[in-house]
Amino acid sequence: MSSTINGGRTDVEVKRVFIGAGCNRIVNNLSWGACDLVAFGAQNAVAVFDPKTAQILTTLPGHKASVNCTQWLPSNKFAFKALERHYLLSGDAGGAIILWEYTVLEGKWRYVLQIPELHKKGVTCISGILVSDTEAVFASTSSDGTVYIWEVVFPTTGGGDCKLLHLDSLFVGSKPMVALSLAELPGNTGHLVLAMGGLDNKIHLYSGERRGKFVRACELKGHADWIRSLDFSLPIFNNGEAHNILLVSSSQDKGIRIWKMALRGSLDSSQSSKPGKISLASYIEGPVLVAGTTSYQISLESLLIGHEDWVYSVEWQPPSPVSSDGIAYCQHQSILSASMDKTMMIWKPEKTSGIWMNVVTVGELSHCALGFYGGHWSPNGDSILAHGYGGSFHLWRNVGTGLDNWQPQKVPSGHFAAITNIAWGRSGEYLLSVSDDQTTRIFSPWQNETSLGDEGSWHEIARPQVHGHDMNCVTIIQGKGNHRFVSGADEKVARVFEAPLSFLKTLGHAISQNSTFSEDIQLGVQILGANMSALGLSQKPIYVHAEQHTIEKNPNDSLDTLEAIPDAVPVVLTEPPIEDQLGWHTLWPESHKLYGHGNELFALCSDHEGKLVASSCKAQSAAVAEIWLWEVGSWKAVGRLQSHSLTVTQMEFSLDDKFLLAVSRDRQFSIFSIDKTGTDGTSYKLVAKHEAHKRIIWSCSWNPHGYEFATGSRDKTVKIWTVGKDSSVKLLVTLPQFSSSVTALSWAGLDSKKNNGLLAVGMESGLVELWSLSVNRTDDGVAANVLAALVARFDPLMCHVSSVSRLAWRKRKNKDCTSIQLASCGADHCVRVFEVKC
Repeated sequence: MSSTINGGRTDVEVKRVFIGAGCNRIVNNLSWGACDLVAFGAQNAVAVFDPKTAQILTTLPGHKASVNCTQWLPSNKFAFKALERHYLLSGDAGGAIILWEYTVLEGKWRYVLQIPELHKKGVTCISGILVSDTEAVFASTSSDGTVYIWEVVFPTTGGGDCKLLHLDSLFVGSKPMVALSLAELPGNTGHLVLAMGGLDNKIHLYSGERRGKFVRACELKGHADWIRSLDFSLPIFNNGEAHNILLVSSSQDKGIRIWKMALRGSLDSSQSSKPGKISLASYIEGPVLVAGTTSYQISLESLLIGHEDWVYSVEWQPPSPVSSDGIAYCQHQSILSASMDKTMMIWKPEKTSGIWMNVVTVGELSHCALGFYGGHWSPNGDSILAHGYGGSFHLWRNVGTGLDNWQPQKVPSGHFAAITNIAWGRSGEYLLSVSDDQTTRIFSPWQNETSLGDEGSWHEIARPQVHGHDMNCVTIIQGKGNHRFVSGADEKVARVFEAPLSFLKTLGHAISQNSTFSEDIQLGVQILGANMSALGLSQKPIYVHAEQHTIEKNPNDSLDTLEAIPDAVPVVLTEPPIEDQLGWHTLWPESHKLYGHGNELFALCSDHEGKLVASSCKAQSAAVAEIWLWEVGSWKAVGRLQSHSLTVTQMEFSLDDKFLLAVSRDRQFSIFSIDKTGTDGTSYKLVAKHEAHKRIIWSCSWNPHGYEFATGSRDKTVKIWTVGKDSSVKLLVTLPQFSSSVTALSWAGLDSKKNNGLLAVGMESGLVELWSLSVNRTDDGVAANVLAALVARFDPLMCHVSSVSRLAWRKRKNKDCTSIQLASCGADHCVRVFEVKC
């Protein structure tokens, strides 16, 4: 997808390169459709990824609140119907439900409509079925105690309108329903059945005609805790006729129950012929469901016990297409369950006795996974996907022929909370991000043999820091030597991390297949990886030579206590890692702590030489708002810069490191001159201070080719300033007012001789704009004026759906390169990389 505008002197084309995001941590958030795409909620966006490439394809903007649940129409259950257009329903925490259209052939998305009747509280579950190729019925439930049932008629031609018909509203009282499932009743009666379950531990069955009201039919008792998931199979064919339908339910009582609904009259003939034989699967009679003139005997078919914690989801294996005897599909007797005990299980009836058995168990062994919120089948039944407590995806594929052999596969990954800061590696080889989810992650393109000319697809390749506080800021230390970064969280200490040998070798594999990358750096590194401490705050190094002799542990010590954390096993990765490896084995050791600030850290930056790091913290007074300067290497505090009275929100060194620019909540910016050449170490002085905007200044950025800089504020303006020969500051130009608060700026130099540059502007609305800035200088090199022109507005489908936190340009591989990459991060949990051709 590209985004162009010819308003300026240059024609700029913008392409999407990468999106990294985690899944909202809530049940029913994920849905795998018949089109073989997976939809999930990432904060207020609906994200869609392709399981074959493990890449997020797009994010859909439109929701005003966090997306709770998604449901494809047709779902994977109807994959045997090959349709051109697919539809997606998404429900959010504000009660809104949106319908989207996806055209398979063009790969295009369209916002169709928002369901008019609003739930008063968050939508917790949406369930829908196709009743014909152009009609679907869906039900939604909310924590406000209502269930709405709708019919939607899809257009027969592309781009047409969908017709929506409200069928019924059901009020369930003070105990809301959290699980729904719809099905057509067998026997061609034209009746539908709706199963719902929730906080009263019972399954309620309602039946209704295709376009009529739904009436309460009966309830099924048996579960001893909340019902968490329900799923109807498609009608099961026996000798060419469909008389039975199965319902599977799971609960917080750790059990799974299979209920059989049989058309009355069909039971007697099959069982009366064998009066003497009572099998183990003999039916425990239950209530009778009456729908119109027909009735169905409900019985408990089986009780599946195997999980050790709440079972959050159960799902029938999608039917496979069959084209014989007028039957379109074959419903498999196979169920997938996912639980908080960190496992997913596949259950099937044994061939001889008919007893349901657990035939496959897959799961995450890492202690940090904390369990699964849901599990889903692929449309063809050869893959299963779970989403977990850590916003993570876990995919297994059956690669066995004849025998089952489920192997983990690559999946997209990313943060599951707002991302506060990003930074490119020193040469732009990777992107580092920090987030409120208390992790630091590294994303990088992974080259493989097939993508020699290309950069390869992007993946998360390491998680250097897994912390116990929300992360606020990070900076990568420039200069020579090993890769190092400093990060700050909601604590008063900044922490310094250094790349271990395992990461350097992994990065070598990612960037180039021959893996000779930066061997000079690798020589001096004695640390292989890092281990997490018991409280999850410090990360201790694992040394290269410590591998040979492991200490004999007292067997009594290894009893399962909270402090007993398994040791990390740092490995060199030759392909992009999966969640199990990332969460545990790719940590970086912490080398120093920087003590000094009185409050939680808020901003960090480092100079271009790799000699100084500046830090600031949250502040309400001038004494606390001072900026600290740290000397890289010795990590001594070498300066405390006082100017502001409230939190310093961003800082940046000029290209030659002579000036440090700081902007603050007090609406002022300050410029300090920094001198590192003196005999007594670093000296500094405040040379300019200016009240620049009417509201908080959120961001600033220097021109890479001069002493001009930009400031962006909540007052929706961006101003360009210049520092004169006598260190005086002059306003050059104010850009036209933006539609939303300006929260992020990044200035890239395109041509140093002509002083051309691109300024990326990120806003609170999530939108990003590119402005070309051309600086005209007088003979003595001081900027006289700036020509500014809007050259690109990013397509909203490519942008963030919430506030942009930070923008950062990647270093170009060579000066003649016509394209340049821009990274952005935001409160919508997404890291994005764009390619800008100019």
